[in-house]
This record gives sequence, C-alpha cells and structure tokens, in this order.
Amino acid sequence: MTARLRHAARTLLNGLLQLLYPNVCWICERLREDLNEGICNDCAGQLTHDPYPSCPRCCSSVGPHVHLEQGCIHCRDESFAFDRAVRVGPYDGVLRSTILRMKNFRGADVAEAVAALWARHAAPRLRELGPQAVVPVPLHWTRRWRRGFNQSELLAQGLARALGVPCRPNWLRRTRPTPPQTRQTPAQRRVNVHNALAAPAGLDLAGQTVLMVDDVLTTGATAHEAARALRRAGAGTIIVAVLAHGR
Repeated sequence: MTARLRHAARTLLNGLLQLLYPNVCWICERLREDLNEGICNDCAGQLTHDPYPSCPRCCSSVGPHVHLEQGCIHCRDESFAFDRAVRVGPYDGVLRSTILRMKNFRGADVAEAVAALWARHAAPRLRELGPQAVVPVPLHWTRRWRRGFNQSELLAQGLARALGVPCRPNWLRRTRPTPPQTRQTPAQRRVNVHNALAAPAGLDLAGQTVLMVDDVLTTGATAHEAARALRRAGAGTIIVAVLAHGR
C-alpha cells in the first residue's frame, strides 16, 4: 500500500472513530468533556509542564542558579551550528509516551493535536525570537514512505500557522538513510548523521532567522547537521524547537 493510500485509510478510520467517540482525548483515550482540539486539560497540563530549568543552548535540564552564558556542563565543550534550543519538557512520562505514539498507527493525528497544543503554549515565546520560516527536520524518503508521514513536519506546520510564517519542508532533505540514533552512542550519533542532511542547490536564505523543528533532541547531532546545511544556504540565526530533550 502506498503512503498516500495509507494516509487516506487512516484518515477515514480516524474520522469514523471520532464520529463514534467524539469526546475521547487523543492522549489518555478517555471520554472527556474538557477537550481543546482533541486533548483534555489534564493531559495538556502534563504535556506542557516543564519541572526543570533548561539550558538555552542545548535545552538540557539544569539545576537552579547555574551560570549558562557559555552553555551547561552537557554542551559547554560542544560546537553547534544552531544558536539556541528550546523545548516543551524533558523526555519523560506522558510527553515521552506521546512522542512514541506519534511514530506509530494514528500517529499523524496525535502529532496534529500536539502541534496545536504546542502552538498555543509556546507561540508567544517563539514569536519573540523572530523566526521568518519554520523548517522541519526531515526523514529519509524511504522511512517517510513506510510511516506515511513525518511527525516533525506536522509539528512544524502547526507552529508555522500559529506564528504566521511559512513552513518550508523542502529546505532540508536526507541525503542517505541512517540507522536510528537511539541505537548509537553519542560519538556514533555524530558519525551516523555526518553530511546526511542537505539544503537544495541554489537555496539562498540571505541571513534569515529559521526555526527548525524536531520531536526530540538528545546529543544535538542531528540538529547540528541540519543547521550546518541551512548555514551553507546562508541562514543567519537558527533556533531549534523540540517537544522534548532526552539524555
């Protein structure tokens, strides 16, 4: 079955489910009367509550009263092609389980609901950073074909709508398939994605501020390679926005 047919079948099935169970939360899957674009208030609170301060350079959790001018202990000695990173929360609990669900059956619908919540929660703060375009971190075409969608692109589309700027999924592409980063050590992750992302030939970003969107940032290896590609195309400031930081 092609990706387009899978998407059509999933859309039809989810439409039928919502007709049968119109008040079911996408996250906890319980009947609720307090839904806002498919997510109940309890789940919304759990998804957007960040219990820790985070490093503005790599969005790692940090303790109170930490000096972060040069980054935290996790990133101080790292060289990143992006300027800063922001997150919704740590890769834990309901946020972690929700991100994992995005990559499976009905994941596109969960991602769209989470994107709307993320936009409501973070748009004012992200707008202050002055992004001129939103760029999702891409999947290789083979992985996207198997899954039928790119969850990071759905998240990026939701943020772009809320910010009133264009979403540019074609500004980055994967040049080759890579093994999942979750199976790699930190050093292997950098090697795994080295030169694995590129911008189209002739793309001229002319100093634009770009908001680059992904679901999870751990070591920053993938975000660094994606940002390097945008830098080569002339991007000025690059901000990475992720749902969660994992360590």
